[in-house]
Amino acid sequence: MISIVIPVLNEAGNIAKLISEIKTVSEITPITEIVIVDDNSADNTVDVITALRPHAPALRIIKHDVSCGQSAALRTGIRAAKTSLIITMDGDGQNNPADIPALYERYLTGDKTRTMLLITGQRKKRIDSLLKKITSRAGNFIRARLLNDGVGDTGCSLKLFRRDDFLALPYFNHMHRYLPALFLREYGSIELVNVSHRARETGVSKYGFWDRALAGAPDIIGVLWLLKRKSKRVTTREV
Repeated sequence: MISIVIPVLNEAGNIAKLISEIKTVSEITPITEIVIVDDNSADNTVDVITALRPHAPALRIIKHDVSCGQSAALRTGIRAAKTSLIITMDGDGQNNPADIPALYERYLTGDKTRTMLLITGQRKKRIDSLLKKITSRAGNFIRARLLNDGVGDTGCSLKLFRRDDFLALPYFNHMHRYLPALFLREYGSIELVNVSHRARETGVSKYGFWDRALAGAPDIIGVLWLLKRKSKRVTTREV
């Protein structure tokens, strides 16, 4: 069974359509709950979601009383999830729920005995402004060269993993941008799935160039520190 976890901040204009699309996908994919974590929106995002509850019994709403950021909202939702399998996505509608079955199919056809498995979407064609594309590519290039995680697009929020695997990772603010490296640190494995990307219909991005740049440098230093101090790989057995 799958829990969809979506962090949102001021997405009143996008969230209803996204929930409707996830409901459609749930007819062919075993999605049993949609956990939306509102990171203290200033608009009527929560009211819009609440109004949809009678028509979406799988819908759950968790609200932060202060804005904590995307990583904290993801962690809140994942900790609250009732299933062992998690799929994360953005609340702005740029991730397409129609790609969810492709991630789930990759999980089903793979070796599910592997520990720390991360299946991550890779956007084939970014539908963003030129500036956002340039800054994102530059950031991904630097991150990939330093962390050597083998992933060209960690900014795609459409990901699938086991709940317990995520909760075993070291937590810090902005950790969602470094999930491949953190999974590999635990001797996990990464699978890439090509997914689509859509234009934002309403609202504005919550992250700009300086937000990413100022946070990115200390974050990468911190992740490098974690990678250099990972424990030895150990096989255990009960005797």
